[in-house]
Amino acid sequence: MPALDDFCSIIPAGGVGSRLWPLSRADAPKFLHDLTGSGKTLLRATFDRLQPLAGPGRTIVVTGRAHRAAVEAQIPELDDASIVLEAEPRDSTVAIALAAAILRRREPDVIVGSFAADHVIDDERSFRRAVAEGVAAARSGRIATIGITPTEPAIGFGYIRTNGPAEIEGAPSAAIVREFVEKPSAERARRYVESGEYLWNAGMFIARADVLLEELAREEPELAAHIDELAEVWDEPAKRGPAVDRLWPQLKKIAIDYSVAEPAAERGTMVVVPGHFDWDDVGDFSAVAKLHNGGRRGRLAILGTAGTVLADSASGIVVSQSNRIVSVVGIKDVVVVDTPDALLVTTTANAQRVKKVVDAVRLSGNTDVL
Repeated sequence: MPALDDFCSIIPAGGVGSRLWPLSRADAPKFLHDLTGSGKTLLRATFDRLQPLAGPGRTIVVTGRAHRAAVEAQIPELDDASIVLEAEPRDSTVAIALAAAILRRREPDVIVGSFAADHVIDDERSFRRAVAEGVAAARSGRIATIGITPTEPAIGFGYIRTNGPAEIEGAPSAAIVREFVEKPSAERARRYVESGEYLWNAGMFIARADVLLEELAREEPELAAHIDELAEVWDEPAKRGPAVDRLWPQLKKIAIDYSVAEPAAERGTMVVVPGHFDWDDVGDFSAVAKLHNGGRRGRLAILGTAGTVLADSASGIVVSQSNRIVSVVGIKDVVVVDTPDALLVTTTANAQRVKKVVDAVRLSGNTDVL
């Protein structure tokens, strides 16, 4: 598939991934780790996945100032104009809309697609087909998202409810979005999957930049005005710094799901393309274990220096980042993360609760380990 001439990709590379602590830290967040054993960090894999679609020089990475050097080391192809540095985290609306506004100034009719830096996708051919349909839908003036066909009644994801075919040329599988649904209970998730009307919300959005920004201006006019003011001077370094200092503290923290996607769905201008490929947001160590074990239970995944891990009748995952010998004997579905300054021991069933540990550590004042 040739590159899409009117398409630019945006990679928001933010967040810490607190459910993957103590592996993921503020200075080494999730997207800078190789969690699949592929030899690539999640960020590098995301960039490589998008290059056949966007083409050389048509990807922007939005990240924090503290991560600039690491991002440049991972993706040396990026020039200064392709890295947008956030003064402070302001959630997904600012990251995506600012990049879209900058790109629109450079190319008024550009179509943008936002794809998280820390997700894992298999079957890249199917992924590219889905994105191409999303771009076709965007050309018609719609805002598109890619929803993942559920493989189980997962409670860790949001869902998208569909409402019949959208009938868009070039996007034969696109459906109208009826509503976005927050993470459900197990019973409700089961009903969603059985109905065939719901897809997992993977947080991928594709739209003409002007359409996305117009939608934002309807819902959050002050935020949209600040972003437009920043974009106007972004490519002028002498003016950019003072504008960031003045405007950044005023930028509202809000997820793009609430500022753009849900309002667009209510207006009937949001469509979803089903993604028929394996996708994982690698949200906790249970997900990491599943990735390394091929989705099968009863195995022990080892991430790190395998020679320091001894196991007998154990399953789950061990992450070894220290010189210690880690022995795991007779424990099922265990999670052990051993780093030089912190040790985590839990089970895959409790992996989502690691975030509470991080919150407790923060309250204790031991922020050096975060």
